[in-house]
Amino acid sequence: MRTVNELYEAMQRIAPLELAESWDNPGLLVDCGRPVDRVLVTLDITPEVVQEAAAKGCGLIVAHHPVIFSPLKRLEPRDVPFQLVQNGISAICMHTNLDAAEGGVNEVLAGIFGMRNWEPFAGGCGRVGEVDPIPVPELAKKAQDALGKRCNLPETGPVVQVKYTDSGRPVRRLAVISGAGGSLFEEAIAVGADCLLTGEANHHHACDAAQLGLSLIAAGHYATEFPVTEAVAERLRAAFPELEVLVSTANRDPYTYI
Repeated sequence: MRTVNELYEAMQRIAPLELAESWDNPGLLVDCGRPVDRVLVTLDITPEVVQEAAAKGCGLIVAHHPVIFSPLKRLEPRDVPFQLVQNGISAICMHTNLDAAEGGVNEVLAGIFGMRNWEPFAGGCGRVGEVDPIPVPELAKKAQDALGKRCNLPETGPVVQVKYTDSGRPVRRLAVISGAGGSLFEEAIAVGADCLLTGEANHHHACDAAQLGLSLIAAGHYATEFPVTEAVAERLRAAFPELEVLVSTANRDPYTYI
């Protein structure tokens, strides 16, 4: 058995809180004060993930997205923090600090795409580095395949949804930033990237990036972030060999694609 605080201290070594953005709310967000012998790692804490943790006897959930973000004004049984406390499950959430951390969300992405000599950009959150020259459509297909293998996808149905704009130049220097990073296309250009690979980018981001000669690949918020769960689980297993650390199978992309 380990205490929640021992695990929280370990997560702070993995993703130091000082790396978080000022608007963020990472940390030990639900503390039920119970010892832990089994941990569930996830991207999101949803009602389905709480049920999974309870069924598997996990006294702690470690998540990327904060289960409490805006100030709470009331709690009801349908609220996930209420469900956590009701089941005696604590929650540690490491958000933008895990994005920026060594071995965190964006370094996992950099590794998936074989980036070399990567360095931080966009305030330390993203990574930019060299790749073997690859056409944008081929890189988009690689994103679809590689990320799909690392996500909880339905057994049948569409794979990871990827869209892209193509400047016509092969990608030699790639910038990656998980989640909703489409607005950071100018930062990617400033560090010499040929392409920005992110989770979400809106219509105007795509238009503006294309006008400036930057290719852009949007591979989905969930798909670009869920792969970090296994990396976090591995580090917790190494730090606490006596604990069972599981990766959620109930945490899925909230969207259904046609």
